[in-house]
Amino acid sequence: MDTIKLKHYSNTKMIAHRGLSGLHLENTMSAFKAAGRASFYGIETDVHVTKDGRFIVFHDDTTRRLSHINLNIEKTDYATLRLIPIKLHRMPNLSEYINCCKKYNKIAVLELKNPMTKENIEQIIKIIDNSGYIDETIFISFAAQNLTFIRQIIPKQTVQFLTEKFDSNTLDFLVRNCFDLDIRYTSLSHDIVDLCHDNGIKVNCWTVNEPADAERLIDYGVDFITSNIIE
Repeated sequence: MDTIKLKHYSNTKMIAHRGLSGLHLENTMSAFKAAGRASFYGIETDVHVTKDGRFIVFHDDTTRRLSHINLNIEKTDYATLRLIPIKLHRMPNLSEYINCCKKYNKIAVLELKNPMTKENIEQIIKIIDNSGYIDETIFISFAAQNLTFIRQIIPKQTVQFLTEKFDSNTLDFLVRNCFDLDIRYTSLSHDIVDLCHDNGIKVNCWTVNEPADAERLIDYGVDFITSNIIE
């Protein structure tokens, strides 16, 4: 198997969803390195706060789907999680992910999973800043407060609000908070993309794995497409 390449991309940039997860186990160093070796603009992942206040890379709230051991990520200490077998892999930590993005010169697209404290956000920013990569990081989250904390700490930091739909209140919310948009691709239309752009809002969309869908979204003018397999 290989990645899918499109006939045209216009100005749309491709983001590897949980690394190159169409070919490798999601959110593992193998997936991140494979995305790094490909032509993706950025590499997306998910970060949780562990029970003891450290930062681990994993998507789900529990390990059940990818391990024979079922633990709640945020109720388990970091050392235990690092020992959990995830189909012969181990969970990366935040620094490992950032350093991989830096090695391959990819934008880090970091989803902050679940509501975090401002102290958590400050620690995450410090880890990334110590790696010299904060300017190459886009923060995304379904929890608006997480993004607000980031803006309080770094006012000009790029952030994208994650949502599954676009309704009459979404645009006002984005404009009021100076957030960009990261939305389920099936909720987008050409008019919505134009409306966002007219208001200075960039548009990312997830998770697009069919070439026909990607090409339609490129024609809409989306700024980013997040995909498991389309490079």
